[in-house]
Amino acid sequence: MTEQAKIARPLPRLILTTPEHVIAFGFGAGLAPFAPGTFGTIVGIPFFLVLMWLPPLYYAVAVTALFVFGCWACDRSAKLLGVHDYGGIVFDEIVGFLVACIPLLPALQLRHGYLWHWLVAAFVLFRFFDILKPPPIRRLDQSVHGGFGIMLDDVLAGGYSALLLAIATWIVPKN
Repeated sequence: MTEQAKIARPLPRLILTTPEHVIAFGFGAGLAPFAPGTFGTIVGIPFFLVLMWLPPLYYAVAVTALFVFGCWACDRSAKLLGVHDYGGIVFDEIVGFLVACIPLLPALQLRHGYLWHWLVAAFVLFRFFDILKPPPIRRLDQSVHGGFGIMLDDVLAGGYSALLLAIATWIVPKN
């Protein structure tokens, strides 16, 4: 029996009672009846559309702050649920997606005019790496616990995605 199978699906009213749960569950996205990680990643899109206007250094500071904040919120939520990295905890997907989108920042990406195409590519790449968990992500996901462990695998998946996206934006000719 998996760790998640040990508890019943949390009731929305439970999740909406504490700030830790509200944040960790991606403001409700983690309550989706299927593919909560995908819904959590969708919540990352408006975060990116707001933060993308920051200079790259400030974007990095904001994402780092969200990572640290997410470590706390996801850790608290997991402890309250009694399950490490419950599937509905999706704040890590939000932050991981923000990492994946680094090559799309306007200050770094002045060559391409169709941002939404690149956002779709970032979304698909991030979901691919988050689900696949290539080395060393899977090993770290299994060995690093607590809020840091919950957040770490998604940030690494975002890093893999950002690397491929950066290569793609460099290769694809200007529109």
